[in-house]
Amino acid sequence: MAQLSDQRMAKSSACIIRSMTKSERVAAALSRRPVDRPPVAFWRHVPEVDHTARGLADAMLAFHRRWDLDLIKVMSSGVYCVEDWGCEVAYTGAVNGAKQCTRHAVQKRADWARIKTLDAGAGALGRELEAVRLIVRGRVDDAPVLHTLFSPLTIARKLAGDRVASDLREEPDAVTPALEAIGETVARYAAASIEAGAEGIFFATQAANPDSFTREEHDRFDLIHVRRILRFVQGRSRLTMLHAHGDLPYLDAFTGVSIHAINWHDRTTSPTLAAAARQFSVALVGGLNQQQTLRKGTPAAIATETADAIAQTDGVGLIVGPGCVLTMNTPDENVSAVIRSLGGPLKPVPGIRFERSG
Repeated sequence: MAQLSDQRMAKSSACIIRSMTKSERVAAALSRRPVDRPPVAFWRHVPEVDHTARGLADAMLAFHRRWDLDLIKVMSSGVYCVEDWGCEVAYTGAVNGAKQCTRHAVQKRADWARIKTLDAGAGALGRELEAVRLIVRGRVDDAPVLHTLFSPLTIARKLAGDRVASDLREEPDAVTPALEAIGETVARYAAASIEAGAEGIFFATQAANPDSFTREEHDRFDLIHVRRILRFVQGRSRLTMLHAHGDLPYLDAFTGVSIHAINWHDRTTSPTLAAAARQFSVALVGGLNQQQTLRKGTPAAIATETADAIAQTDGVGLIVGPGCVLTMNTPDENVSAVIRSLGGPLKPVPGIRFERSG
């Protein structure tokens, strides 16, 4: 009888799962503690309205309300960071919604000398800070807000296009002062983002892959600045998420860097989530293929991919999300399929180690 009673008590307590707020859920994932369910996040460009602070803020808040996500990644255009240095930008129809530099600020090697430190609160940078303030004021829950920033070498490539690689290889001394000025601007801007109300930063690098730069070039010309910038906001940023864009990213370069989470195209390149969980002590963000499964798959395939992400990580230290930005033509029903497959706070997903009470 005692054994039967124990079994009944265990079964009863197993049904009681403490529901978490979004902030608590994200914090638990970052520290690799059990969660009521894995946090989920998506982000999508809004090129038709992101040229004003109010337009961007309203779109971010509407997207957040629509999907009830666990964090808000501010989806500034990918080229806001170079407007104040003179790049002309426009949306040219990219399926991922990203705007492009239609005229680069650096047209010739001598132009690098014109890249000086910017005022973090003025111009396009100030416009995006105002959007952050509006988003923070407008949210109705405790979901952390992350502002999007870019690594200095990523910004240099946006400023100059492909010529940045040849300039660095042929005359690095012409480019490195500009990289210093960019790095100083990004560090100040990261701090300004936190002061504007963001809980953290989404720090994107498009330079940490062999299609862009060699590993030696990345470490010499970008990683040194990345480390400095992220140390500058260490202790101030509650959630620093690193996004390493591209195939075969140099993820091991970021071991020991001051980040809380890392995001990459885990469904289309190495490492897998399971391998990364063994390699990194920070939280992992991913599990969903934004180009194939989310864009073209069935709800059943999406549920399977979500469950596999949970299985790879045991549901601990995981924020379910895409490897990169959602495409503009991602069907709403596919985003909804992810949300449904995760369930609500009191609907456990198989494979997750839940925190229980009672």
